[in-house]
Amino acid sequence: MTPFKAKTSDQIEAINNYLESWLPDSQIPPKNLHQAMHYSVMNGGKRIRPLLTFATAESLNIDHKMLIPAAAAIELLHSFSLVHDDLPCMDDDDLRRGQPATHKAFDEATAVLAADALLSLAFEILSSDLNFNGTKEINASLISLIANATGSNGITGGQALDLNAEGLILGQSELEHIYRQKTGKLLRACVLSPCCFIDLGLEKTTALERYIDAIGLAFQIKDDIIEAEGETEDIGKSSHSDIDQAKATFPKMFGLNHAKNRVDDLLFNAKEALSVFDRDAEPLISMAEMIVSRRS
Repeated sequence: MTPFKAKTSDQIEAINNYLESWLPDSQIPPKNLHQAMHYSVMNGGKRIRPLLTFATAESLNIDHKMLIPAAAAIELLHSFSLVHDDLPCMDDDDLRRGQPATHKAFDEATAVLAADALLSLAFEILSSDLNFNGTKEINASLISLIANATGSNGITGGQALDLNAEGLILGQSELEHIYRQKTGKLLRACVLSPCCFIDLGLEKTTALERYIDAIGLAFQIKDDIIEAEGETEDIGKSSHSDIDQAKATFPKMFGLNHAKNRVDDLLFNAKEALSVFDRDAEPLISMAEMIVSRRS
């Protein structure tokens, strides 16, 4: 069996081509809006969320191509959240992925509208693309799963909690709750999307829930570590911006060593949760290791 890591370049190309096919032509009015949508999505993202979706599909012996619409929708929603997060009224970041944030490359109003349009486009894809062996019933399940991950119980609520926590001293459980909302819920949708295509059973579904709960936390804590240790040219955004905004972060609250130890523990927990899948767990283990070892 070919290791999952060896397949990721082709899978990234496939998801990028699919996203390009759905993004509106930037030469059709309103040009500035369409250009901002394209800019916000096709700006060098690592596509971790689509890859995580495909890795889960492979571990469940599902053709990953069946998950292309769901993976693309999740990536659009991720892009939507980043555009909003970077706004001056939110995290106030000027850079994203080493380039000017959308509100800097265009303007604040266009950035807000572009993010809104990406949100709508994600659900248009989920509701209408049946070209990958989906059905209306499956797509309805995907819409419910992914909408829940996006709203006040997911990334939007997580951002609100994050803003409300600025300048506060939080306990570890409080901070991890924010991380589960802001980052973990959309990653959970990646892992559970393939379950909409099969009847997986309680044991394996619970294993996936445990896996992604651990990796979702590890993902955000690793982000905090990267920002605490990295330089702007390496991490693609303003270094130490969370400190400047008085953000509640894991290294700030509990120290850098504890943050690194927590990531190691979470990686162990994630791998342990996958034991029920035996050798089929390789793609998900590969993604977990990729997430915790990344440098940007």
